[in-house]
Amino acid sequence: MDSTDRKIVAILQSEGRITLTDLADKVQLSVSRCQRRVRDLESAGIIRGYRAVIDAAALGYGFEVLLFATLSRPDAVTEFDAALAEIPEVIEAQRLFGEPDYLIRVVSADLPSYQRLYESVLIHLPGVRGLNSTIVMKQAVDPRPLPGRPPREVHPVGPRSSARSIQS
Repeated sequence: MDSTDRKIVAILQSEGRITLTDLADKVQLSVSRCQRRVRDLESAGIIRGYRAVIDAAALGYGFEVLLFATLSRPDAVTEFDAALAEIPEVIEAQRLFGEPDYLIRVVSADLPSYQRLYESVLIHLPGVRGLNSTIVMKQAVDPRPLPGRPPREVHPVGPRSSARSIQS
């Protein structure tokens, strides 16, 4: 990825519905070259998709829980992952190092509906040893675009480069 690809990615993260013509103007490329770069970024898996940002509460999912899961055995991971993927209320899940084994975001209408999901589905997931739920009070930082440069490319400010600024 070069600086033009990074500009394309940054713009698409914040303006996913931008036209190819406007995107090309912003990155100073012809439309065909810009389109080729976007397709290459998609093919490489850097751009994995395009989505609308939705207000969950407006759709009736005003209750969010962070669920921490610990598995009883390491060989349950594949089966657990597959079972999680089948639960529509699970909107995100990450496997963690150490304990707990998973951090899972779950949405529901309210506490009673979450309790029903917990008792009828979540505690029966394959390989579960324990679950710990934390109710989300508020979204302090909305999901946002990734920073412009990964940390490995940031140039440290040291004695020889104290005038250098970090660019994103």
